[in-house]
Amino acid sequence: MLRIDLHLHSEFSPDSRTPLDQLVEACARVGLDQVALTDHNTAAGALELALLAPDLAIVGEEVRTDQGEIIGLFMSSSLPARITAVEACDLIHGMGGLTYAAHPFDRRRAHFDQVSLDRLGDRLDIVEVYNPWSGPEANLMAEEYCRARDKIAATGSDAHSVEELGLSWMEIDDYGDSADFLLKLRSARHVVTPLSGRAPRTR
Repeated sequence: MLRIDLHLHSEFSPDSRTPLDQLVEACARVGLDQVALTDHNTAAGALELALLAPDLAIVGEEVRTDQGEIIGLFMSSSLPARITAVEACDLIHGMGGLTYAAHPFDRRRAHFDQVSLDRLGDRLDIVEVYNPWSGPEANLMAEEYCRARDKIAATGSDAHSVEELGLSWMEIDDYGDSADFLLKLRSARHVVTPLSGRAPRTR
């Protein structure tokens, strides 16, 4: 099983100061096998991390669209600025990547509603159902949405510092390409630690 964090940030995001070398060291320390570096509106840091630690890195980006924020996984370049959610999904898929709705119902941040998510349809591969910075109600809404629409669910730490790494992750079977990753993500185990510091729980 691989322990993977699918949502985190580095100094390439304006709200994080984590250098890539410290990120690599912290991942080793907390036992993360892979991470998707998903800096805001750029894949530059993730592309650099893929050169620095190729076995660790999944190249990603968290892009703000005209609706909510979409994460691209297994990307090869940054997305252009000021694009729609549909455009973001199509560009990510054009790279052979996967699309992932971040904290979709968190009203304190750029978010979707059920209607706008439904409009994406098959363009949307994954929905984040646990983000430690989202409230329980938003996470529960995302989980119920996934269950009702038979979408693939994911957990991410949304870490903006090394201290937040190793608190929430996915445990997934080893995989080949991005399509195989998506298939195995459906049966992956979610391990989450609330920010209050209580013991991790699995589902």
